[in-house]
Amino acid sequence: MPPVVPAELAFAGDGTPWSPAYDDVYHTAHGALAQARHVFLAGNALPARWMEAERFVILETGFGLGLNFLATWQAWRASGAKGRLHFVSVEKHPFRRNDLAALLAPHAELSALAGELLRQWPALTPGFHRLHFDADRVTLTLLLGDAQTLLPQLAAHVDAVYLDGFAPAKNPELWSPALLTTLSRMCRSPATLATWSVAGELRRTLQQLGWQVERRPGFAGKREMLRGVAGSPAPTLNLPRAPAERRAIVIGAGLAGTAISERLAARGWQIELFERHGATAQEASGNPSGILLPHLAKDDALAARLSRACYLYALRRFADLAGLRWSPCGVLQIARDATHESLQRATVEQLGLPPDFAAFLDHAAAAALIGRPLAHGGWWFPGGGWVSPASVCSALLAAAGKAVDAHFGAEVSSLRQTADGWQAFDAAGLLLAEAAHVVLANAHDANRLLQQALPLTPIRGQVSYLPPGIADAMMPPLHHVICRSGYITPLAAGTVCFGASFDSGDTNLEIRAADHAGNLQRLDELLPGAAAGIDAALLGGRVGVRTASPDRLPLIGTLPDVAATIGNAVTLEQLPRLKGLHALLGLSARGMVWAPLAAELLASQLAGDPLPVERDLMRAVDPARFHLRDLRRGKAAL
Repeated sequence: MPPVVPAELAFAGDGTPWSPAYDDVYHTAHGALAQARHVFLAGNALPARWMEAERFVILETGFGLGLNFLATWQAWRASGAKGRLHFVSVEKHPFRRNDLAALLAPHAELSALAGELLRQWPALTPGFHRLHFDADRVTLTLLLGDAQTLLPQLAAHVDAVYLDGFAPAKNPELWSPALLTTLSRMCRSPATLATWSVAGELRRTLQQLGWQVERRPGFAGKREMLRGVAGSPAPTLNLPRAPAERRAIVIGAGLAGTAISERLAARGWQIELFERHGATAQEASGNPSGILLPHLAKDDALAARLSRACYLYALRRFADLAGLRWSPCGVLQIARDATHESLQRATVEQLGLPPDFAAFLDHAAAAALIGRPLAHGGWWFPGGGWVSPASVCSALLAAAGKAVDAHFGAEVSSLRQTADGWQAFDAAGLLLAEAAHVVLANAHDANRLLQQALPLTPIRGQVSYLPPGIADAMMPPLHHVICRSGYITPLAAGTVCFGASFDSGDTNLEIRAADHAGNLQRLDELLPGAAAGIDAALLGGRVGVRTASPDRLPLIGTLPDVAATIGNAVTLEQLPRLKGLHALLGLSARGMVWAPLAAELLASQLAGDPLPVERDLMRAVDPARFHLRDLRRGKAAL
């Protein structure tokens, strides 16, 4: 995706915020909040229409200063609505946080809400950004970039539309027939729309798309505005409806299992969580600390885009979780060699990344930051850091509260599909639980419960711990995470971890002296000379087994029914699925980064909410992608 170009802070002669790029004001001089309430809220018959809705979805074209969102959020709070509000807005030129703060400062009545928005305001990178407010009762999904690219990637059923771009004559792309067609396909009858524009071409296009439009009195000096009601049929976008029974069985209480349990609980689901060990985070999620940083690629391919979205979402979620042990202390990813260092520099320049997300530090700047000699410069992620995975799991279950009934020391040995859903049994054949949905979050052990074999590879990883005396004596002390082929966490993490080995297909959990020696070599690559004199035999450590897919992307979604008749299925959407059986697997060594957004994606799919990522990213992690690949290669029966 092209880099996001931030909006320029500027004002018209009367002090109204103005866009030099479009030669137009952001709102009327007669009052932005009054305009939002008259045109967009009243024009869509809000709040009356959302009062009895379990979920209400608003789509806006042009986030601007965010005043329409803030006015809507304020009205939602005041109305006492019982459901959940999803507000989706696209913005090609968003404001930087400081500029947005300056623009919102005059609106004193919104100061508390504006403060919450600014606290979560994302780094201005392209793609989808999901923000949660009011204990998840209000969700804002920002689409940063060109609407013509991003709106076709949105998967949502929409109840109300705010058409609020700059004037059609100034910004025709945001009012084009193609964009209005895309938008209309997401609107379910009786969806409504409202806009201050009454341009003739706009009215005719909407009528051709099945909207019943009428002119209404405009706001302040504007004589008229436009209101529309969607006609039949229902939207062409196929999304699941909210299920009647919101109960699920989740298998596995590591990062994946606790994350999906919490995300479903936030939507009012009841969860039966089964873990064969006596506590959470006993397997791959059990290391003392993990590191948080995104994957970058010069071509910004799917994996890099997904990693960026997951990383930024994880930082927001961790900032709001009570009881978490973590620190956004910053991560320096050192280049492997001079060639890689040049590639790192070129990647940051080509992607146009904002410095609060990522920057390139040359050799001298990187060494000055760390305070020790380094082999090369590298990428600097100022918001990255370390986190205790076990504390994440505990915090997630605490946030979920009584909605999750956790069963520790209870192993699910088999699953059986019934007419109403799924049953889980122990080794003796005793029924443990039954529900309409099952989520497999038990890594490579998932295949034991399936009649199909998911392409999951176990990967053994051993981390090493610096003895306390050596860790305390490191001078100068580390204040940031450093990584390359391995990583090391600072003393503030409690246990200074470094490593780790990466042995595909190996599930042996015994500590190996050879792996400690390999981790010391990785440490010396990070901090030349740091491993000198350290006896591998004195090191502590831990072994965990991660699970990875062939393309190193996670498996998120409903599993395919490989035994079903395929017919003419040629796309993921056409493949038959095992109703109610879902996967959250293959998080590999990136579990800390992947898990929060992976869980939000799966929970959104199950609940029928707008999805938090682009549709091509959703397809990239669909667990049926390998079955479809085999079909296309003639390796599966048609």
